Amino acid sequence: MKILPFKIPKSENVALLYQEDTGEFLYDKLHQHEEIQLSVVVEGEGTLVVGDTINEYTSGDILVIGSNLPHVFKSDTSTCKSTFMITLFFTKDSFGERFFSLGDFSEVEKLFKISNTGGKITTNQTALLALFLSLKKASHLDRFIIFLKIISCILTSESTPLSNFVYQKRYSDNEGKRMSNVMDFTMNHFSTEIDLETISGVSNMTPNAFCRYFKQRTNKTYFQFLIEVRIENSCRLLKNKDLLISEVSEKSGFKNISNFNRKFKSVKDITPTGYRKLTG
Repeated sequence: MKILPFKIPKSENVALLYQEDTGEFLYDKLHQHEEIQLSVVVEGEGTLVVGDTINEYTSGDILVIGSNLPHVFKSDTSTCKSTFMITLFFTKDSFGERFFSLGDFSEVEKLFKISNTGGKITTNQTALLALFLSLKKASHLDRFIIFLKIISCILTSESTPLSNFVYQKRYSDNEGKRMSNVMDFTMNHFSTEIDLETISGVSNMTPNAFCRYFKQRTNKTYFQFLIEVRIENSCRLLKNKDLLISEVSEKSGFKNISNFNRKFKSVKDITPTGYRKLTG
């Protein structure tokens, strides 16, 4: 199976695809697909990379991921041993080329705008969770009706973007595999020292070429991205009150606590101690 682009498996003549992901972790390779993705994380937590941005996901999150928007889930198996996510996949043309352009559905344009950069729904989560859970035993017709109710609920909800910058061109297979290798290596080794020679070797490029390549596709340097991955990991660790701040710093890949405090505040606008108090 090609890593990018990723093909959503579906039966013929099925316009709306229902999918359950269960197990220890979610699909953890950088991928993109034509379909818009509406998901609820029923159980699980970890890191979600969308476009150029590192996000935390946790149980109860309602996510909107747009067509061909590169993303990767990295489950945190140290804190949550099982994952359960329910997803609906569809395209703008799934129900006919003009379906969503009809006047009756003009409000749905808000959903498509959210999907462009991805979005996390921040209100009405309980109602949306109930709707997603009701999909499991529903007939194809009832699923379509519930799908419209989910969209309607999202349209009256507030959301925050999952990404700030989205590379507009679709990845080729070679580009996709290269970026996937870089993301995979970073997510698995962020707690260790990673230098430019190492990461450019993972991408099979010269250091200078890699720097240009990564910046063009994420609008930030690789080491900015790496710091954000480390900070997002530290946010989860800070919720464990048994860990000292210095231990969180070390486990997140920072050489010393003063550097950790400085980088954390630059990314989160709050100190690690302040964040721990805020989330406690």
